[in-house]
Amino acid sequence: MTRDEITQRLAELVAAVSDGDIPAEQARDAGVPLSVLGLTSLSRMRLIDAVETEFDVELELGERDWTMLDDLGALADHLEHR
Repeated sequence: MTRDEITQRLAELVAAVSDGDIPAEQARDAGVPLSVLGLTSLSRMRLIDAVETEFDVELELGERDWTMLDDLGALADHLEHR
């Protein structure tokens, strides 16, 4: 997958885990942390599960990964280079 494809899929996952409160287009194009868009702690936990399942990875819950979960671009970069 290209970085753009990864970013698009992540945006779709954000929309799903937020029950549509954060539309995929907004998550993809906002350029601000997902928490600013309203991603809750519960949605963040759901996002972890969704990303791990979708991309067959295990995200470690250290400070770096928590920060990365608030930044769609950083998360896409991480997944692209895994």
